[in-house]
Amino acid sequence: MHNEYDISVSDGVDPLIPEDEIISTCNFVLAQEKVVRPCMVSISVVSDEEIRTVNRTWRNADAVTDVISLEVERPNDEDLAPGEPCELGDILLAPAYIKRQAATYHTTPADEFRLMLVHAMLHLLGYDHLNDEEAECMEAREDALVAMIKTDNPIAFVTFTRHREGTDE
Repeated sequence: MHNEYDISVSDGVDPLIPEDEIISTCNFVLAQEKVVRPCMVSISVVSDEEIRTVNRTWRNADAVTDVISLEVERPNDEDLAPGEPCELGDILLAPAYIKRQAATYHTTPADEFRLMLVHAMLHLLGYDHLNDEEAECMEAREDALVAMIKTDNPIAFVTFTRHREGTDE
């Protein structure tokens, strides 16, 4: 399967992990979720102010957040022709916020970025955490996937995903 990624990094923003790792992590999630259709994902690594603007525009939340996932299509969409690529969606990550968040959860900034990337990919594939049952399912999948990727340190189990208490996506 050949996936396409449009990765952009805003001026002055440190993406915390290299572009090839962003791509390999996304490919890994798609493979583990048994997605066989080629997918296209736009990934933007942005400043706190840029993600705040998107959060305000798309989610009516005037706050900085770590990650936003905007789903476009699902790989199993019946309207897609066989072999037609799926425009999975857009991911925005705010590494400055993620770096601050890492201290709270005792992870490295790079590991927190990896976790948020996995989290965002799962959102694009239909996972959510709007209620306890959905959250438990998503958290378990995040735990399983993050345990299989290269991290700086083992990441503790994701308990009550970082986004259930606030306005984060």
